[in-house]
Amino acid sequence: MKRILPLFAALLLCTGAAAQSYTPSPENLKQRAEFQQHRLGIFLHWGIYATYAQGEWYLQNAGINKDDYAVAAESFCPAKFDAAAWVKAFQDAGAGYITFTSRHHDGFSMFDTATSDYDIVDGTPFGRDVVGELAAACADAGLRFHLYYSVLDWIREDYPQGRTGLKTGRKGDRQDYDHYLAFMETQVAELIRQYPNLAALWFDGVWDHDQDPDFDWRMPEFYAYIHALKPELLIGNNHHLTPFDGEDFQMFERDLPGENKAGLSGQDISALPLEMCQTMSHSWGYRITDTDYKSVKELVHLLVRSAAKNSNLLINIGPQPNGELPKPALERLAGIGAWMRGHSVSVDGTTSTTIPEQPWGVTTRNDGALFLHLLSPEALPYRDGLYKLVVPLAQDMKPARKEAVSLLSGEKLNYEVSKDGFLTVTLPQSMLEDIDTVICVRI
Repeated sequence: MKRILPLFAALLLCTGAAAQSYTPSPENLKQRAEFQQHRLGIFLHWGIYATYAQGEWYLQNAGINKDDYAVAAESFCPAKFDAAAWVKAFQDAGAGYITFTSRHHDGFSMFDTATSDYDIVDGTPFGRDVVGELAAACADAGLRFHLYYSVLDWIREDYPQGRTGLKTGRKGDRQDYDHYLAFMETQVAELIRQYPNLAALWFDGVWDHDQDPDFDWRMPEFYAYIHALKPELLIGNNHHLTPFDGEDFQMFERDLPGENKAGLSGQDISALPLEMCQTMSHSWGYRITDTDYKSVKELVHLLVRSAAKNSNLLINIGPQPNGELPKPALERLAGIGAWMRGHSVSVDGTTSTTIPEQPWGVTTRNDGALFLHLLSPEALPYRDGLYKLVVPLAQDMKPARKEAVSLLSGEKLNYEVSKDGFLTVTLPQSMLEDIDTVICVRI
C-alpha cells in the first residue's frame, strides 16, 4: 500500500486516460453485479516480508539492499499454512471473496511463475504454490477469488524508477518500460491461465510516479490486453484517481467513498462498483509490534457504513510467517461472523438510499426492505424507556402493510407514517443490540 501523495501531482497522471473507449462485455457486467452482492471481502498481505515481521514495506523503509533482503526467501517455510482453514474462517465471518497479494512491491511472486525463480515455488524451501492452494480452497467453498498485483517493482532493473525503492541496490541503467510491461503481461497471463476461478485483479503502485506526470503507464493498453484474455475479469487500480479507461470497479484506501480523512481518497466517486480497503490493525503486512486491532464493533460499523455508501469493505489481515492468521484477527473474524449470521441480509445485496448518514446511523435497502441501522442509538430522543426514530421516506420506501416494521429478529415495532412522508418508529430500550440494532421496514 502507498504512503501520502500530493494529489495535485497525481491528478496529472490521468491525462493519458481521458478518452473512454472501453465497452465491458455482458459477462463482465454480470461479474460486476455479483461483486456487489458480497459486501465483505478479506484482503491478505503476505509475502517473504512476513519473515521480518516489520510490514510489507520493509525493503523500502529499512533502506536495505535487495540481495540482503532476498535472503528471507531461503528461510520462508510457513509450515502451518492451511488454505482450507483460512477460507473457512473467512466464510464463517460472512465474507464473499478474498483478495490475495500475488506480488507486492518487493518483486517476490507468491505463485509459480516462469519469468524467474524468485517465487515461492522455486525460491523457498516451502516449495508450494499458495496462490494455487487458495484458489482451489475458494473454489471448493464458493468464495470469489481476487488477486492483488503490484505494477511497481523495487528490484527489477527494467522498471522505470519512481519515488520509492531508491536504496535497494539497483543500478538504474537498464530502465525500459516496454520490457517491463511485457513482463507484467506475461505474469498476468500466467495468473489467468493457472487459476481459472480468478474473478478480479487489484492493481497498486501507479502513485510511484506521481511526481513524474510525463510518465505513461499505458494502463488502458494493459487492461485491453487483460480483457482480451478474459473479458469477464474485473480490473481495479489503487491509484487514488478517477478510474482509467478499462477499469471495472473503483477502490478507496482507508476511507469510505466521499471521505478523505487519510488523505488518499480525494477522487470523485464514479458509477462503477465501489470498494473500500482498510486494515484490522494499522499495518497491511504482518508487523509483530502492531497489536492495536479494531474492535468487532468498529469493524461491523465500518462494514455497515460502507454498504450504506453502496460500497464493499475489503478488510485486511497480515498472516504470520509460519502461515497462521494472527489470533486477534481470528477473534475479529469470529465476532463479525456472529453478527453477520443474524444481520447479513441488511448489508449483502443491498444498495445505498436517498437518506444521508444520520447521527444515529445509516440506511441500506434491497428490493423488498429498507434497513435502519442504529449504530449510535444514544443520538435519538429518549423518554420513559423508549427511543423515537424519525426518518424521511421517499415514495418507494413506504411500509407495504400493517405491522411492516420490525427488528431483523422478528419483533414487531410500533410506528406511524405522517402525511408528509415521515416514518416514526418507537423502540424500547430493552430491544437494543450491542453492535447494531437493525430495524427492517418492508416496502
